[in-house]
Amino acid sequence: MINAFELQTGRLRQIPIEDQADLEHVKPIWIDFDDPTDEERQWAKDQFNLTLPDEDDFGDIEASARCFEDATGALQIRSDFLIDKADESRNVPVAFVLRQDILFSLHEEDLPVFRLLRMRARHQPGYIEDSREVLLELYATDAEYSADALEGVYAALEEISGRVLKAHLTDEAAAEVLSSVAREEDLNGRIRRNLMDTRRAISFLMRRRLLTVEQVEDARQILRDIESLDGHTSFLFEKINFLLDATVGFININQNKVIKLFSVVSVALLPPTLIASIYGMNFEVMPELKWFLGYPFALGLMVASVIAPFWFFRKKGWLK
Repeated sequence: MINAFELQTGRLRQIPIEDQADLEHVKPIWIDFDDPTDEERQWAKDQFNLTLPDEDDFGDIEASARCFEDATGALQIRSDFLIDKADESRNVPVAFVLRQDILFSLHEEDLPVFRLLRMRARHQPGYIEDSREVLLELYATDAEYSADALEGVYAALEEISGRVLKAHLTDEAAAEVLSSVAREEDLNGRIRRNLMDTRRAISFLMRRRLLTVEQVEDARQILRDIESLDGHTSFLFEKINFLLDATVGFININQNKVIKLFSVVSVALLPPTLIASIYGMNFEVMPELKWFLGYPFALGLMVASVIAPFWFFRKKGWLK
């Protein structure tokens, strides 16, 4: 799917592209390729002499492969954008090409940051002025979106803290806590990686000296926001480590209780040994030796004295 965006009366107007002819009649500052087909890639090549980046190259981590100027003089930038959902959080790679005052973006799925920017640019005159500002606002919106996600992480950790600091934490509750903490740690790590990637892209734009004085100031403000968010992720990592240590400590306490109980119960397992020892004696005067049911009685007594503790342990759930 392709969407072209034109500036009209200071607002960003979205134009869906159905065929190559539609591209010939627009004057866009931004063209967004959402999981394009091979045919749509060919339209970009025919209309703009642009070869869209291959999705296989999006994951490169080297700085030289993520921010560079190609042979045509176009700026190529690879960035990660966050998707924070209740059931899943992930970073989605996006490729940007800034060429001839047009920003081309390529990604495999629609992103919340892109939707939010489109909505704001449609309703706020003067919000966007050129293609470079589109790119800066995408990064600014991404930092804002990451800040909201961090607030969600903090709220989740506060709820987890309430469970961890209860008077008694069962092993089942501890397992749920560890699972919840692991999810929040993963999201916090993704946010931190996303912020680091955004910082690198903005620094690259500033080094290229393509931004106006106002845009440079906007870029610096974004970097300041990222710096503050980066410190907050460090705080959340410390809180996560505290919750992990506290939860593991409660698990160890519970295990120590079980071990202590086993030590006490081991005393209760002495009767079978005592019974076997008594009836293993070879004395001539032993009343049970003359009893017809003496031998099965002794065996049954030993079996019962073994089964009873195991039944008790199973009922308590200690054998799981």
